[in-house]
Amino acid sequence: MNDMRLTERAVDNNGTKIRAKGVQVYYGDTHAIKNVDVDIADKTVTAFIGPSGCGKSTFLRCINRMNDTISVARVEGDILIDGEDIYDKRVDPVQLRAKVGMVFQKPNPFPKSIYDNVAYGPRIHGLAKDKADLDGIVESALRRAALWDEVKDRLTAPGTGLSGGQQQRLCIARAVATSPEVLLMDEPCSALDPIATDQVENLIHELRANYSVVIVTHSMSQASRVSQKTAYFHLGEMVEYGDTGDIFTNPKDERTENYITGRIG
Repeated sequence: MNDMRLTERAVDNNGTKIRAKGVQVYYGDTHAIKNVDVDIADKTVTAFIGPSGCGKSTFLRCINRMNDTISVARVEGDILIDGEDIYDKRVDPVQLRAKVGMVFQKPNPFPKSIYDNVAYGPRIHGLAKDKADLDGIVESALRRAALWDEVKDRLTAPGTGLSGGQQQRLCIARAVATSPEVLLMDEPCSALDPIATDQVENLIHELRANYSVVIVTHSMSQASRVSQKTAYFHLGEMVEYGDTGDIFTNPKDERTENYITGRIG
């Protein structure tokens, strides 16, 4: 059992949930992330924007150690959640990922029932005392994902039978079922139609009340709609980070301004 206790730690006095210091990521000889320093606030939506291949998804994957699954990847520097080093050898990555949920670009429900998709995490982490407790966790997660009313009468139906937008909300329910404190979203709306995108964006607004949400998006309009903080990445560097309104209306760095105005991208 690792000694990381995310749920028992207080957020920093300045509201910081995640702190990255001097983070470097290498894929073999390729230097993908260069010396990133950033404080990410609790109960805030933070957007990572930038051109394709700029490093924003790579850095996102550092926050729940998904890069551990890539044999040639090497991460240097420090990433702290509530002051705890998530790369400490005593930290179990599986337990970490229960506290740092992730939603991917393409909806990826398991080939299981709607119920079992959501119950999977609580089961493997031993979060439910009995069937009634598990039922409550599943219902609560589906409600948080704004999906309960649509699926409550067909929980035994396959999750893969839902629409694309419903599948993505099911994946969000699956991510929140383990009571995470951080929710990472990697282009969660890129495979969705405008109506489903609007539903997920509304959900992101609601989730901010309980989680620190970090979203990677190619859509600057989406970043401006859903986030309070925005970081602009370019060629592996985090060029600029600040209040979303300032980044989009008064960027300090010329590279940010060029991207925002469409001169590069």
